[in-house]
Amino acid sequence: MLIRDARPDEADDLTELALRSKAHWGYDEDFMAACRDELTVHPSEVEVRRTALAEQDGRVLGFTTVDGKPPEGAVGMMFVDPVAIGQGVGRKLFEHALDTARNAGFTRLTIDADPNAEPFYRAMGAVRIGATPSGSIAGRMLPLLSVTLTGSAHVRRSPA
Repeated sequence: MLIRDARPDEADDLTELALRSKAHWGYDEDFMAACRDELTVHPSEVEVRRTALAEQDGRVLGFTTVDGKPPEGAVGMMFVDPVAIGQGVGRKLFEHALDTARNAGFTRLTIDADPNAEPFYRAMGAVRIGATPSGSIAGRMLPLLSVTLTGSAHVRRSPA
């Protein structure tokens, strides 16, 4: 598996992957329609959001973004294609996001997590610090998590 920077021309594919990944949790069509804008990756944002993707044999398995300006930012998006869930893709993407953040000078990242993803983030070392309103669904609260970045970055890259 290769982790690499995403390209602006891949934005539409990343949007579709995000929608598939979110739908994996059994959300209905109305919920998914309400989330569409928030899950859309715009070509102009790919570089600014430090978007990285995981691919294997030319197929994109997942992606993540590191948003904001140091010293504090956010894991803005992190999605794994449902066919690749449970294969270590999320772990590698999350580790890459932390390394990217350290290299950029971040000391802390927050995560507005889908409730179904909270156990993953907690297993990766994030801690719940509260709740935050959904950007898509009025009245819905999401787990707000935080991870403190310490030590030096160890960028893990798979062979090409």
